Amino acid sequence: MTRKKSGFLTFIFSLIPGAGEMYMGFFKQGISIMCIFFGLIAMSSYLLMGPMMFLLPVIWFYSFFHVHNLRALNDEEFYAIEDKFLFNFDEQAIKEQFGTEKTRKILASILIFWGAFALWDTFAESVFGILETLGVQTSWIYGILNDVPRTVFSIAIIVVGVYLIKGKRKELSQMEEIEDKNI
Repeated sequence: MTRKKSGFLTFIFSLIPGAGEMYMGFFKQGISIMCIFFGLIAMSSYLLMGPMMFLLPVIWFYSFFHVHNLRALNDEEFYAIEDKFLFNFDEQAIKEQFGTEKTRKILASILIFWGAFALWDTFAESVFGILETLGVQTSWIYGILNDVPRTVFSIAIIVVGVYLIKGKRKELSQMEEIEDKNI
């Protein structure tokens, strides 16, 4: 059972995304927020995609105000809150969600891209080492090869966005057809 904590320490811990929730006793929520926050930093740094970091203040403010809203609840409301992950980790829900062929393909594609980026980085470093020992100027090659993972990732984001827009447009047109038939 969670219990309310000191206001000063709540404030101090709320400055680190997820730590305030964990201090308040909501470990699953805290771990979820912390993983999202620091995972986003790691992913954007690894892929050299600084603009992704614009989400960091949003996550930080969410965590900060979430902790203070928890602290402001009366005892009855506070004790009624269930500590759960931000994402559903229920085994049955995971089987249902990832059991579909489409979802498995999407997840597989993401993992393949991620693995390909890691291999590319290793491959590029090996190639540069070999070329430098042969006396070849590698700065321009490094620039090109270093940008490939970021370019591929950016193209993948655009493709997914276009796919989502087309899917939504198709869904809306189907809904309009159904409404026209009903009229």
